[in-house]
Amino acid sequence: MTDFRPSATLDVLRLRAKLLAFTRKFFDESGHFEVDTPTLSHERVIDPNIEPFVVPWSASERLFLQTSPEFGMKRLLAAGADSIYQLGKVFRHGELGRLHNPEFTMLEWYRVGDSHLEQMDFVERFVKTFACEIGRLTNTTHSLLSTPDFDRLTYDQAFERHAGSKVLARPTHEIVALARRLGVSAPESLLADDRDGWLNLLLAERVEPHLGYDRPTFVFDYPASQAALARVRGEGQTAVAERFELYIDGIEICNGYHELTDAAALRTRIQHDATASEKHISEPVRLLSAMESGLPACSGVALGFDRLLMLSLGCDSVRHVIPFPFELA
Repeated sequence: MTDFRPSATLDVLRLRAKLLAFTRKFFDESGHFEVDTPTLSHERVIDPNIEPFVVPWSASERLFLQTSPEFGMKRLLAAGADSIYQLGKVFRHGELGRLHNPEFTMLEWYRVGDSHLEQMDFVERFVKTFACEIGRLTNTTHSLLSTPDFDRLTYDQAFERHAGSKVLARPTHEIVALARRLGVSAPESLLADDRDGWLNLLLAERVEPHLGYDRPTFVFDYPASQAALARVRGEGQTAVAERFELYIDGIEICNGYHELTDAAALRTRIQHDATASEKHISEPVRLLSAMESGLPACSGVALGFDRLLMLSLGCDSVRHVIPFPFELA
């Protein structure tokens, strides 16, 4: 007989339900209001590294399951919303493993007027309060509560600490040499002039595995070439994207931006990424229209709820905190 049972225990699922309710209460009381943007969209994610699920609609049109509620939420910001959040399902094709499920729960929020630095303060307060709530519900003292303030490292500082060298000002051939000196094996498909490819390889192999063990760690000020939808500060090789990621036990929990508001700059990035990736990336016309109408200065964060719950409960896979992962769906 086919096994019908959930991969998470009912006790964990009851706790999950309480923590979903707690999360909504936390954001409501912090001055955000919950929104509910479409799961099915006419516009495709513009990040070439994220693959959406495609849904046929007609002979000439296809739709996409959202990989993030970002586009819809930014349209609401341009229409006058100030502090908003969304807690719900998103979908990413091909992402499956201990830390990934093609369908997962994302917590995403935006606040008008805040920078990425202020959002880091807010993320820290939320994560600590989340851990405190788990302690209250389970009658335990969570380890996150015994840590001092979360650590904060720039991208360059993280590389210097864990890979032995800063990298932002270095030419690509020196980054390749650093990887080889550290014994990092590169796939044959990684070209010698692919700067971001080598940086991401070093990050994954030599930096990320060391982040967030003594205490949760923010990494911020990424290379400008990895800005995605973040603002860029500075000029030339050492320009940085005003974005951050939070790591706990070597695992990325969230990604935050001081948001790009310039539609012309976004069009340029889309064209560059499409050329570099050799993918057809259509322009998100509704998002661009919202930006042209006046997207206010703001910051936003996308946080993987399943991962945060997994780490907070000491589990080793997201399948232990969701009822039916991909293979059981």
